Amino acid sequence: MNIGLIIVGDEILSGKRADKHLPKVIELLAARGMSLSWARYVGDERERITADLRHAFASGDLVFSCGGIGATPDDHTRPCAAAALGVELALHPEAKALILERMADVAREQGQPFEPDRPDNVHRLNMGVFPAGCSIIPNPYNKIPGFSCGHVHFVPGFPVMAWPMIEWVLDTRYRHLQRASSVRERSVIVYGAMEAALTPLMEDIEARFLGVKVFSLPSVDHPQHGRHIELGVKRAQPEVGDDEAAYAALRDGLLAFGAQLGPEMVR
Repeated sequence: MNIGLIIVGDEILSGKRADKHLPKVIELLAARGMSLSWARYVGDERERITADLRHAFASGDLVFSCGGIGATPDDHTRPCAAAALGVELALHPEAKALILERMADVAREQGQPFEPDRPDNVHRLNMGVFPAGCSIIPNPYNKIPGFSCGHVHFVPGFPVMAWPMIEWVLDTRYRHLQRASSVRERSVIVYGAMEAALTPLMEDIEARFLGVKVFSLPSVDHPQHGRHIELGVKRAQPEVGDDEAAYAALRDGLLAFGAQLGPEMVR
């Protein structure tokens, strides 16, 4: 399965808050021998969120959506998910029970009586109004759940909640996709060459070694290597592609080209 990430919120696009989800999700996936295929940022605009979620549902990919599942006027993810699926919103019974439990806990901690019919507490139940037919994602931080619709999983924008919820989804529903971490990239620093001149070699390696991708990362002001290209190969999937043979062929091709080679790296 391809894996995607959607990050929702005007605060990310405006720069009021820096996104922490993308690097963390990459880290969580890598620890399980998995990798991210795509990521999207979208502001608090219903039409755009709905369009991105419609694409996510139709893709068949495993997708995590972070943010916008609260109950304030700028939280649009829940109704947008329902619109993208063409289903109604409904108060999820398990979510309702968990939210009531959380409100009772807070009242007890504050030494106050629990009043579930108080208007603000009734409003809080909106956080459990999900698209019909979904399942919940437990929240170990404060019990307010996220939800899953097929392979698209919705978690809060708060990292302290979102990250353990994403781990729970990966380890509960997708353990069969996990594999032991393995070497997936081999590369070398190339000095004094231009990408355009090396492109035929890169194309030849990809044509000869199915399941292997060639990557080229040029730099003009690296503090250690100065102007250079990091040129390497990686497997398209952890178990597909002979990256060792492809790298050996790439290195031989660079030497035949007369390129000056620097340090080699394995990741």
